[in-house]
Amino acid sequence: MTDASADLESVLTEDERLTSDGELLKNRVVELALQSDEELVSLLLSEDEITERFFEEVSGTLIFDRDSFVNFVSNEEFLPDSYTRFTNRVGLTAGDEYYRENGDVELAWPYRDCVLEGDQTETGEARDEIFWNETLAPEEVDRLLHPKVLTGFEKHGEEGDVQPSDLSTDHNLFVRGNNLIALHSLKERVRGEVKLVYIDPPYNTGSDGFRYNDSFNHSSWLTFMKNRIEVARDLLRDDGAMFVQIDNHEQPYLEVLCNEIFGRENFVNKITVETRAPSGFKLVNPGVFSTAEYVLLYARDRSEWEYRPQYVAAEYDRNYNKVIPNRESKPEAWNIQSLRDYVATEELGFSSQSEARSQLDTAGFDYQVAEFARKNAERVFRHAAIDDQGAGAETVEAKEESLGTEEVVVVEREDHPDRYVHDGKEIVFYANKVRDVGGETVPTKPLTDVWTDVAWEGIANEGGVTLKKGKKPEALLERIISMSSEEGDLVLDFFSGSGTTPAVAHKMNRRYVAVEQLAYGDDGTVARLDNVIAGDDSGVSDEVGWDGGGEFVSCELMAWNAEFVDEIERASTTDDLLGVWDRMKERAFLSHRLDVSSVDENADSFSDLSLDDQRRFLVEVLDTNQLYVNYSEIEDADYEVDGDLRELNRAFYGDS
Repeated sequence: MTDASADLESVLTEDERLTSDGELLKNRVVELALQSDEELVSLLLSEDEITERFFEEVSGTLIFDRDSFVNFVSNEEFLPDSYTRFTNRVGLTAGDEYYRENGDVELAWPYRDCVLEGDQTETGEARDEIFWNETLAPEEVDRLLHPKVLTGFEKHGEEGDVQPSDLSTDHNLFVRGNNLIALHSLKERVRGEVKLVYIDPPYNTGSDGFRYNDSFNHSSWLTFMKNRIEVARDLLRDDGAMFVQIDNHEQPYLEVLCNEIFGRENFVNKITVETRAPSGFKLVNPGVFSTAEYVLLYARDRSEWEYRPQYVAAEYDRNYNKVIPNRESKPEAWNIQSLRDYVATEELGFSSQSEARSQLDTAGFDYQVAEFARKNAERVFRHAAIDDQGAGAETVEAKEESLGTEEVVVVEREDHPDRYVHDGKEIVFYANKVRDVGGETVPTKPLTDVWTDVAWEGIANEGGVTLKKGKKPEALLERIISMSSEEGDLVLDFFSGSGTTPAVAHKMNRRYVAVEQLAYGDDGTVARLDNVIAGDDSGVSDEVGWDGGGEFVSCELMAWNAEFVDEIERASTTDDLLGVWDRMKERAFLSHRLDVSSVDENADSFSDLSLDDQRRFLVEVLDTNQLYVNYSEIEDADYEVDGDLRELNRAFYGDS
């Protein structure tokens, strides 16, 4: 360590804000320096050698050379073995203290406070992501996220695709473009109106079927998710909820992040979903075979959110072992019999259960009993004990009256079905357990937080579109939408992919907004929704009684500098990039904040840079405030927004 480094470290450690566990927090020093923090500056001025190195005298006034100081502190040679608050240490923090020092939890990671656009070319390789906060002041980031002009409006319906004449808030909507930018634009339209958000984001595995950049480093991915979940939460109704599907790569960190954004008190469930079965060569891999993904469920306000009970198919419950053949008679005339005896003799014509089991074998006879119970659930019942402390006075009285008799006593209830009491116990009919599941009448049990009954095989052609590995079954979304919304409620998915969420929402008569930044063409959301309108009969169509109809409106963010970013990413040679540069000089908004030496200190000209650095230079020379056209500038003639498009945008934002 140089003497200058030692002196600076000694001075900085005098500020308790800049240390933890006796170590200097380099990144915290940088943060305060960039803010020209008064206490930090005063501390630096307390030592002559440090003052001489990092301050310049101008007309008798000392000026803090902030850039020089930040570069010095950020250099790897300055405390190379130290850690910084958000760069080298990922963990649970509360304020400046890590979890072991304080019980309140917050997740910290590198670049946590940045804004990650998370854009992606249509089908190309994952590109290096840009943290806009590294080059933009906070107020400029705010401008980056201002509402944008939308273009390319089309209304899709049974009569084909036409340009809409107006935009109602009841219109189903598909927006193509960067989902972070789109979400901030949607705030103007649907803030506080969304009942359900479901997202299936990139899992950060590096191998997903989605064409998003799914190979972020850990820190980038957390920033990417934080930016989007924060604004999505603002779109929810007070009684709304968000479902986020994820696998084990990032699930623990995502859960803590969501606890922070929603509040731990609004966590509802972590649902485990079996998505694959162990088979073939996969079994030779070391470790326990992974079959599950997870759905994290958070309410906007748990006290307001209402769960709509769901049920799954179950085996016959042998406790339902009584039958009332003459259920249609008055209760006092009911003839109560053993279910198994009745099935053996009256239904199958045997002389006894023993003969039935002998002739049919035990499994065959059990099947007949279960089938009879399923088909005659309103006649089959079990006895249930009556709790004298918990039951009403009339029920307790009926219990005493019926003891030791064959009489069925009826307890009439005004707001609930009548209660039947026999021999001191309540009669509970099997009909309470038999329901329609997937179009079949079956015995059921309440849905738990472990879902093993959703079929993932054979879904490749659902909706008439294909998305390998990333596609979700319509049955999964049907369940999620059923348990958390009603007809007419608004559903949002801003990682729409192949369009499963809006397709199922459409079939279930929910309103929806879907956002997707990639062009999947014939395998994308628009194609799938067109198929739904035409009467798609795959997926849950039979279960929900879908036979076609309805409409939706599609549009996209109006790009400006973003078009050049895509061109830069697609360019494969220096000549290609120089051609892009010529077009940028004619039409793009440029910042001119860089020279080639800022990308490579050994480069004197653009051609000296590597191809990747040439791309990076051109991207960074673009004014990041002008990636898309701001709605506030819709009247600017440079953008050539015609009158009809201006009117549609005004209708979208509620200004007409």
